[in-house]
Amino acid sequence: MDDDMLADQRHLVDLVEAEGWKVTDVELSAYDSPWADESDPEATVTITARKPYESEGDGDGDGDEDEDDNPFRVK
Repeated sequence: MDDDMLADQRHLVDLVEAEGWKVTDVELSAYDSPWADESDPEATVTITARKPYESEGDGDGDGDEDEDDNPFRVK
């Protein structure tokens, strides 16, 4: 695997993490393109990340606020 590909992968992971996401899995696939006549390899990067969001309300994240005005929620 090319060192440039690995450096690009690390850069993409850094960008995702800088936005507050926690990267949980990264997959880098390198291959020769079947559509191009060039001999340069191509790569795809798949990044799996998660980011928790606070629910609206009292901020404790449990979602059981009494002030919920949603007419579709069963109380």
